[in-house]
Amino acid sequence: MHGILAGQYIQDGEGYHYTYLQEYLDSKEAQPISLTLPLQVESFDSLTMLPFFDGLIPEGWLLDIAVKNWKLDSRDRMVLLLLCCKDTIGAVSIEPLNEPA
Repeated sequence: MHGILAGQYIQDGEGYHYTYLQEYLDSKEAQPISLTLPLQVESFDSLTMLPFFDGLIPEGWLLDIAVKNWKLDSRDRMVLLLLCCKDTIGAVSIEPLNEPA
């Protein structure tokens, strides 16, 4: 959010989960990434991709170009989010976190 790491969005066998980082919640600059995801300690959980994140993924011809050029599955919303949403219009960008080795 505005270049500050605000939270983590993960997909696992139980669905999708967004959690704000405590450091972000404690900062003076903290603001919700969406009106539908207010600042809170508890995670937002869903069996399907949360609508805010799904809305960041391109549609139409732009999605077609991404799917064709990167040989992606248009049904894999998390991969599309990670590859297509690093530089979105607005304050939020999506970047994969590097897992420790």
